[in-house]
Amino acid sequence: MLDTDQGLNRYLAEIKNFPILSPEQEYMLAKRFREHGDTDAAAQLVTSHLRLVAKIAMRYRGYGLPVADLIAEGNIGLMHGVKKFDPDKGFRLATYAIWWIKASMQEFILRSWSLVKLGTTRAQKKLFFNLRRMKKNLAAYEDNDLKPGDVAKIAKDLGVAETEVVAMNRRMLLGGDASLNVPLGEEGNAQWQDVLPDNAPLQDDLLAQNEEDRLRRQLLSEALNALNERERHILLERRLVDEPKTLEELSEVYHVSRERIRQIEVRAFEKLEKAIRRLAEDRRVTS
Repeated sequence: MLDTDQGLNRYLAEIKNFPILSPEQEYMLAKRFREHGDTDAAAQLVTSHLRLVAKIAMRYRGYGLPVADLIAEGNIGLMHGVKKFDPDKGFRLATYAIWWIKASMQEFILRSWSLVKLGTTRAQKKLFFNLRRMKKNLAAYEDNDLKPGDVAKIAKDLGVAETEVVAMNRRMLLGGDASLNVPLGEEGNAQWQDVLPDNAPLQDDLLAQNEEDRLRRQLLSEALNALNERERHILLERRLVDEPKTLEELSEVYHVSRERIRQIEVRAFEKLEKAIRRLAEDRRVTS
């Protein structure tokens, strides 16, 4: 019944018939569902909060998606909230469920609004869902790039990079995904893809970087031979592994104090640095 405007209006009118629960009623129903799996109690909890879902859905109308779809996604979030709700925590269901409802709607918007994932971090999602409001507060209504000062303020307030603000604003001005073949001007001589920067490193730079990395690994491998077995093991375990060992762990292995392990580590690192510099200098001389 949500597929048409008439069906949506009828739905909004009908959900008003479900009674709002008192705190005591809500608590007892939640206890019945949590402790006994009473689905009738869960249904009453859900239906009594359908108006909350509809109200929240209206706040997200600006993203160009049908309100009916937003409500449907929000109802799914509401049901998850009811399932996870613990009445003994001392707060109302609405306070808890609202986060599930918003999360469900926001994920739906991000999935539907772009074929390319817009928000991969919490900060980027916050940027997506707050950019319109912040532009309005800054009176930045123009359908073009933001002013540098506005970009800086938005980036600072939301904790994201200025480049992310610019990129997100351009995506939202386009209304989501746009074809790379869209003409830039009325004459149609150039396309959008013609002005997109290629941020990938040059092939020559990649080859040079790979060669430099290879030489560094080779220097390190040869320089480690300047250390004795204990120094090499301690240095490797302390500085050259993904999960370094603690001084305590290594002191138990070698039956010495933590301070002694620290001294060996420092001495081994200094020897390693000298060996690397010596090997690098020898290569420069021979080349």
